Amino acid sequence: MQHSQIVAIVVGTLAVIGVVGLFLHRNRRSRRLRDHFGAEYDRAVNDCGNRRQAENELARRQNRIDHLQVRPLSTADRKKFADEWRVCQVQFVDDPGGAVIAADHLLTTIIRSRGYAAGSTDDRIGDISAAYPEHIASYRLANEIVVRHERGEGSTEDLRKAFVHFRSLFDEILGGRHEEFKRVS
Repeated sequence: MQHSQIVAIVVGTLAVIGVVGLFLHRNRRSRRLRDHFGAEYDRAVNDCGNRRQAENELARRQNRIDHLQVRPLSTADRKKFADEWRVCQVQFVDDPGGAVIAADHLLTTIIRSRGYAAGSTDDRIGDISAAYPEHIASYRLANEIVVRHERGEGSTEDLRKAFVHFRSLFDEILGGRHEEFKRVS
């Protein structure tokens, strides 16, 4: 075999190995993102219309969260926020719309206090989807209900659902013993 043939075989083999490696890397990345983001992965692909763009966006969100200095809440802050939440719950009886809006504002305050983006709904959605992916679908739904309520649409039952959705994220983001255990271990 001539030297040029050997070089061609080596180059061809390296190219095949590179293509297979790239394929495996992309599959592993896709699987990791799909496993982490769950339904948000499918939503992002659908919204972007392109799997690669969606994965780049989801990876950007995850990278942001991975490098964010998330601050735990002090025991006093957790108590204060829990007390404020109870006020929202009591308010719901007489003013469901006001209670849901107050709950949304309280969540935004907690999100900001923890160090997540809170400037806009899209910022919050981006950080929540990466940090609390199991809650993002219900958070989106609750926000849609708030928007409909502000337009004069939606029922008390819709507001109740929004409040319940906000509550599940509230419980998670408030932290507490579970969060303290995670930091220690």
